[in-house]
Amino acid sequence: MSYSQQIFEELSSRYPYQPEFLQAVQEVLVTLQPALDKNPAYQKHKILERITVPERSFQFKVEWLDDKGEIQVNRGYRIQFNSAIGPYKGGLRFHPTVNESVLKFLGFEQIFKNSLTGTPIGGAKGGADFDPKGKSDNEIMRFCQAFMVQLHRYIGATIDVPAGDIGVGGREIGYLYGAFKRLTTSYEGVLTGKGLTYGGSLARTEATGYGTVYFAQEMLKTRGESLEGKACAVSGAGNVAIYCCQKLKQIGAIPVTVSDSRGMIYDKNGIDVEILQQVKEVERASLTRYAELVPTAKYTPVSEYAQGRNNVWSVPCYAAFPCATQNELNLEDAKCLLANGCKCVAEGANMPSSIEAINAFLASGIAYGPAKAANAGGVATSQLEMEQNAGMCSWTFDEVDSKLHQIMVNIHNNAYQTSIEFGDKGNLVLGANIAGFRKVADTMIAQGVI
Repeated sequence: MSYSQQIFEELSSRYPYQPEFLQAVQEVLVTLQPALDKNPAYQKHKILERITVPERSFQFKVEWLDDKGEIQVNRGYRIQFNSAIGPYKGGLRFHPTVNESVLKFLGFEQIFKNSLTGTPIGGAKGGADFDPKGKSDNEIMRFCQAFMVQLHRYIGATIDVPAGDIGVGGREIGYLYGAFKRLTTSYEGVLTGKGLTYGGSLARTEATGYGTVYFAQEMLKTRGESLEGKACAVSGAGNVAIYCCQKLKQIGAIPVTVSDSRGMIYDKNGIDVEILQQVKEVERASLTRYAELVPTAKYTPVSEYAQGRNNVWSVPCYAAFPCATQNELNLEDAKCLLANGCKCVAEGANMPSSIEAINAFLASGIAYGPAKAANAGGVATSQLEMEQNAGMCSWTFDEVDSKLHQIMVNIHNNAYQTSIEFGDKGNLVLGANIAGFRKVADTMIAQGVI
C-alpha cells in the first residue's frame, strides 16, 4: 500500500462520519503519490499525517436574541488548519449545513488554494449553522455580534484573517467587523471583504467570479480556443455566479443559466446581469422574480429536476461554471454535459464536482479547472486587501483587477507546468494539487517540529 493510500485509510477509519472532509482528502492524496515518490523526505517527515490534521480547531456556542425577544442557540466553529506559509486565511460560512466535516473539507482545500496564489497565507475556515435567509437585518446583526464575541479571541491581522463565504457577504462582514472593533478597541485588517469606507478593496466583490473566467481563458489558450461567442452554463446566483456572468459577458461569451436553491433560469439570449444584481443583491428575492422581469427567461423549479440532478447541467453549452456549492455536479450531470458538447469546466464553488464527475472530465480530455486553482481569485484578492490595510493605502479597481488577472495566469501556468513535469500534461487536478502541496510541505520541513 502506498504512503498516500495508507494515510487515507487511517483517516477513513478515524473519521467515517465526516464524508465531505474525506472526499476532499481523497481528491488530493490520490494525485500526490508521484510527488511523494520523487521526494522521500515528505514521508520521512510525516507530512501527510501532519497536513491532514488541523493545527487548532474551535467549537463554540452562539446565543442571540431574535426579533421576538426569544433566545436562539447556534453552533460556531473555526478550523485553523495550517499556518506554515502565513497567517490563517479562509472564509466564514453561515448555513444550516455547516458542521465540522464541511469546515474541515473547506479548510483543507484552503491550504493548497492559498499556496497556489503565491501569497503568504495559510489555510483556515469557519462559520455557523445559522441561516440568514428569512432573518431581519437586526437579527443578522445580533447574531454576528454574538458570533464575534466568541471568535475575536482567536483571530488577528497576523494570526487569522477570516473573510466571507456562503451566507456571509458585505452586510455580515460589516456587522462582524464592527463587533470586533468594539470588543478589542483595535482598528486592524482582521477581516477581508470589508466595505470600501473602512478598509475594503475594490474588485474584491468581483474577484472569485472574475478569476474563474480568467482561469478558463488560460486553459483554453493552451488549446488554441476561446470563450468568445460561446454559450456558458453557470450555476448559483450569489456573488460568485453574478460576477462570473458579468465577466463572461465582458469578454463576449454568453452566460445562459443561473440557479438558486428553488430553481433555475435559462435564457438563450444571455443573463441580464443588472437585473440579476437587482433581484439578488437589492431585493434578495427568488429567481422567480427574475423571470417576471425578463420575458425571454424560462424558469424551472427544483421540483421539476430529475432525481439527484441539477437541470443547469442539462443545458447544451461550450463551457460550464459550477458556482453554487459542494457536490452540485455528479456523474450523471458530467455525462450530460459531455454528451452535449461541453469543452471546458471551471469551478467557481468549492468542490462542486463529485470525484466520479471529476474522473469523467479528466478521462474525456476536456479543459477542467479544479476549484482550488480556478476559484482562488477570491482569496488572492483578500490577501491584496490585507496588503492595502497593512500599508494604509488603497488601490484602484484596475490595479487590483490587473493583479488578480496576473495571479490567475500564474496559478494556471504553475499547475500546467507541474502537470508536464509529472508526465500528465494538462491534468490540472494533479498539477494544482502537487504545486500547492510542495510549497507547504517544503516549508513545514524547513520550520521543523516543536
